[in-house]
Amino acid sequence: MDATDEAPLTPDVVQSLVKNHRDFLGFLQKRLGDRALADDVLQEAFVRGLNKLDTLESEESATAWFYRILRNAVIDQHRRRASRDKLLEAFAAELEQHVEPEAELRGAVCRCVGELAATLKPEYAEALRRVEVDGLTVKDYAAEAGITGNNAAVRLFRARAALRGRVSRSCGTCADHGCLDCTCDKTAGHCG
Repeated sequence: MDATDEAPLTPDVVQSLVKNHRDFLGFLQKRLGDRALADDVLQEAFVRGLNKLDTLESEESATAWFYRILRNAVIDQHRRRASRDKLLEAFAAELEQHVEPEAELRGAVCRCVGELAATLKPEYAEALRRVEVDGLTVKDYAAEAGITGNNAAVRLFRARAALRGRVSRSCGTCADHGCLDCTCDKTAGHCG
């Protein structure tokens, strides 16, 4: 195709696309079943379409060309939705298989780890207590502590790393292999 076969970006072409906005939206809403999603897809298609207007051939109508872009956008949305649905199903199956530890074991581990967590910097100990023990979300912890969500996430990451180091030093090989009868001697640096 040479340069004379390309449709230039003219006000008439753009006006034709804008004039059909309602029809385009109806086309998408019928196929996607969601007005808000149809709006979003249409806006993305307009942006993408205007950037690729040079692919419009002179004998082709701008409206027909744009409907082709919209059909492709609908197909992409259905693929994304199918992919998301598969991920959600896998996550739901994983949650169903998740087994909570027995209360007695959880209490023993929490006591041991809790004692070690108390030796961390105060803000690290507080972050671990509020998120890991009390079950607060990182976002809620951030609001409570008066810091940004990113700062809270970094603080929690560093607190976990510091606690991992303390558990490793205190419990030795039990930290790696696990022990169900935790009688750590923190002063001696090993499990009894």
